[in-house]
Amino acid sequence: MATVRLTQRRVDGLRPRKSVYDIRDRGLKGFGVRIAPSGVKNYFLHAQSDGRRVWKNLGKAAELGLDDARARAKAALAAIRRGGGGPAAPAESPPFEAVAENAFESHARLWKPGTLRVNRNYYKNHIRPAFVGRPIAEIDGPEARRWFASLHALPASADRSLPILSVVMRHAEVLGHRPEGSNPCKGIRRHRRRGRERFLSTAEFARLGAALARCATDRPAEAAILRLLLLTGCRKGEILTLKWRDYREGRLFLRDGKTGPRTVWLSTAAREVLDRLPRRSAWIFPAPRTGGPLPARTLDATWFALRAEAGLSDVHLHDLRHSYASMALARGETVLAIGRLLGHSDPATTLKYIHLADPTVRAAANAVGAVLAGEG
Repeated sequence: MATVRLTQRRVDGLRPRKSVYDIRDRGLKGFGVRIAPSGVKNYFLHAQSDGRRVWKNLGKAAELGLDDARARAKAALAAIRRGGGGPAAPAESPPFEAVAENAFESHARLWKPGTLRVNRNYYKNHIRPAFVGRPIAEIDGPEARRWFASLHALPASADRSLPILSVVMRHAEVLGHRPEGSNPCKGIRRHRRRGRERFLSTAEFARLGAALARCATDRPAEAAILRLLLLTGCRKGEILTLKWRDYREGRLFLRDGKTGPRTVWLSTAAREVLDRLPRRSAWIFPAPRTGGPLPARTLDATWFALRAEAGLSDVHLHDLRHSYASMALARGETVLAIGRLLGHSDPATTLKYIHLADPTVRAAANAVGAVLAGEG
């Protein structure tokens, strides 16, 4: 953290970086300016009172001159000293929900629409009710831990909600409403939940293939999608949103996968599925009425009927992705190759999809994953 003699010219010349940073004034201890990646600059005062940190947001540099900000800082510091202490958070600390809404607006361009929708649901149901009306700067680690513990009956929801709360608190730091590094979610450990292990055996693959052959007569589009999921290991959304321009040179060029744009190399069987389809729309799998891509609910309805027919009622669509990875490993592919096929950036993620019974293969996969992750 840099300490310099702040001047108006110096403040005006400060440029944003990839992460938030502070510049403190050499002339007035605890007074400084925080620069967010967005370019917003906030004056602040950071002092100690009765062993507690007092953080006061003095105003935006775009609306407040340096001399006025320094005068506010001196007055606030004098008030703290006269009182022999002060509140842990300034009186004007905004309410939690106001900062949270601003955080969601800021992250709308970073999160995919589906992620944004899911995160808003967790916020509405599990986070906002616990903190609504609370000054954002007063929420501390013990309060965050009590909130997390209160969701003990919903461990999955607690684990999904914790990172969202952390994003809100980090955003409060960026805006100058909390001291840097004061995120109350720090140190909270998520629940350890046993992973759901389900992959198809060779016999189950055969039953599913037979059911797909029968399904292709009445629902050819849905059958083709399911075949591609089996043959590529792609995610459901990646296949549903394919356009014909994404299929060329024997490959799929995904424009916006979960981990960003990527190329999917297709087997002969996968190319045959695509080559047999009619080209009546820009979408490979168009909806009959709307002209957009086939809705996920339409595919889900077909899958529920198909898996029941094949005697696979406990198999989820995403388990086809697990099975693709497991089969590839059983045929001798490396974790690195499978990770590239699935579009994983971290080999540890690939290992979560691999559930083979052979302990020798599992040990080998773990060893390769450790090396690729830089742990071996």
